[in-house]
Amino acid sequence: MTTTRRPLGERDPILTMSHVEKTFGGNVVALKDMQFQVNEGDFISLLGPSGCGKSTALRLIAGLIHPTSGQIRWTGGQGTDDLGIVFQEPTLMPWATVAQNVWLPFRLQGRSYASVKDDILEALRLVGLEKFLNAYPRELSGGMKMRVAIARAMVTKPRLILMDEPFAALDEITRFKLNNDLLELKEAIGCTVIFVTHSVFESVFLSDRIIVMAARPGRVIHELEVDAPYPRDEDFRTSSDYAAYTRRASEALQDAIGEAA
Repeated sequence: MTTTRRPLGERDPILTMSHVEKTFGGNVVALKDMQFQVNEGDFISLLGPSGCGKSTALRLIAGLIHPTSGQIRWTGGQGTDDLGIVFQEPTLMPWATVAQNVWLPFRLQGRSYASVKDDILEALRLVGLEKFLNAYPRELSGGMKMRVAIARAMVTKPRLILMDEPFAALDEITRFKLNNDLLELKEAIGCTVIFVTHSVFESVFLSDRIIVMAARPGRVIHELEVDAPYPRDEDFRTSSDYAAYTRRASEALQDAIGEAA
């Protein structure tokens, strides 16, 4: 069944980055004049070469660091109190069970395990790990650990989820499966996603908008729309539309690489 979404131009804004610059050490300009808008229900990929500031942009949005100049404006919602984050590594607590790891965001809010147990079990069910709630990270595969990290990020049903190359270290088969699952999870909780990737193929499969960045300094040079319906599956991956979108994204990425040279 095709998922009905509001057209891109009709979605309400969540967040806007306006002329954002980030400088480290006084003279290393990581981002310059960074501008884009995030709207309710978007799946946005930040695509670009290594060193273009994709992860820095996520850290700024998360409030982990602050811009040197420019503004990051939230519209409605609760800003950085209403987001989940998935890092490149699962960053699970090795001494805690799967369920205890997923409980962490609630625990930081001062909520007891008993009061949110149903939410934890539902999050684990959505990532296919409900039978592993008492397992420890050492007992899980790499893909399963990342599923726990995703469950932890989504368990509070945040408005916005930030994902920093979460599948980069996984084999291709596992990566494809997690791409499929991620889109299903997004629909299940109705969130907005900003996803960092180096992969043209991954960005096209997942996204309805791709923001292409060039480095030195990091900045937006292209924004592409992927006007293909959800859900997306293997039929989309082998379609002529997918091939056309990946070609456009590849050309934009080549421009970004050329800009950085």
